[in-house]
Amino acid sequence: MPQITVDYSAPLADAFDRAAFAREVHARTVEIAAARPSACTTQFRRTEDTVVGPDAEGHAIVHVSVGLLAGRTEETKARLAEAVLEALRTHVKPVEGLVLHASAEIRDLDASYRKDETES
Repeated sequence: MPQITVDYSAPLADAFDRAAFAREVHARTVEIAAARPSACTTQFRRTEDTVVGPDAEGHAIVHVSVGLLAGRTEETKARLAEAVLEALRTHVKPVEGLVLHASAEIRDLDASYRKDETES
């Protein structure tokens, strides 16, 4: 916990400083949602196809989903969502010819959530 997943459009690959973004989101999650730094994990998933409305070109998407253990207030979740969007504005450079659609969702992890760490 927290489990952070970032889906981003392929044309952003060179414009998105993913490592810096993850570090900033981890720090803000610790600050805003009282997470432990060592518990923050982020996974990036590059998507090849993006369609917005009728357009299959000219758009790029970054969607960030943050799963937290239950108990955070809606205000805390909203503050964290705004912080995630701010981090995206900082770490995704504009790409000529693309409109960036950025979004963030902060949600509770299901009560069945479990985490295991093992060295390989």
